[in-house]
Amino acid sequence: MKKKNLSKAVLYIVLSIGALIMIAPFIWMISTSLKSIDEVFTYPPTLFGKTIRWDNYARVSDRYPFGHWFINSTIVTTVVLVCQLFTSSLAGFVFARLKFRYRDVIFLVYLATMMIPVHVTIIPVFIIMRELGLIDKLPSLILTEVATAFGTFLMRQFYMTIPDSLEDAAKIDGCNPFGTFWRIFLPLSKPALATLGIFIFMGMWNDFIRPLIFINSVENMTLTLGLANMKGMYATDWPVMMAGAFISMIPILIVFLFAQDFFVKSITLTGLKE
Repeated sequence: MKKKNLSKAVLYIVLSIGALIMIAPFIWMISTSLKSIDEVFTYPPTLFGKTIRWDNYARVSDRYPFGHWFINSTIVTTVVLVCQLFTSSLAGFVFARLKFRYRDVIFLVYLATMMIPVHVTIIPVFIIMRELGLIDKLPSLILTEVATAFGTFLMRQFYMTIPDSLEDAAKIDGCNPFGTFWRIFLPLSKPALATLGIFIFMGMWNDFIRPLIFINSVENMTLTLGLANMKGMYATDWPVMMAGAFISMIPILIVFLFAQDFFVKSITLTGLKE
């Protein structure tokens, strides 16, 4: 019993140290956002300055079009989120439940696109967006992300766990394949959709490479590109920049807090619900 308690204590200590290491950069970001520029590089470093500089958060929008960046990121992320959830759930249902020739081959080829880095395709995609006249416009960030192989794979695996009896009952009631998807499979996939939604939201909200390539004007920048643009060539106001970085984190925290219950359910449920 003593050895068991000792092992638990060691485990808790190790986990606590790991959690502290993970959260330390975020704590330092918040503390930096509340300092003056002179106190950022003081040695030895201090967690907080002599005075709490809340005005750094107000200076974010005073010196930069932070509101435009926030709205741009919100628009792009929301539209891509809706599009990817719909296309991934529909494609996942097709590959999981419909039977047609070369279905598995097509799925494997589609899945293989996950191994292609985005940097390989960024040049041809840029050329296509340029020919469509979408450079320096938000649709260029949306059209390239309306579908995802990872989301299709995730939803396919979830739909394969749903019992065949539910699909057979829908067919008896006269549902066509889309009706079966819309009335039976889609309502049951809320946990999987929430999990996929978290991944999509984080990926699009933190996306940097595509805005860097496609967006030129300051007013059309997203948050990630705007924060990078806040770094000056000769000097950088680090407290203001850290304040902007903290504000940009808030939507991700809110989304995770609201979706964490579905995230846990997606791991534990097999698709059968009462």
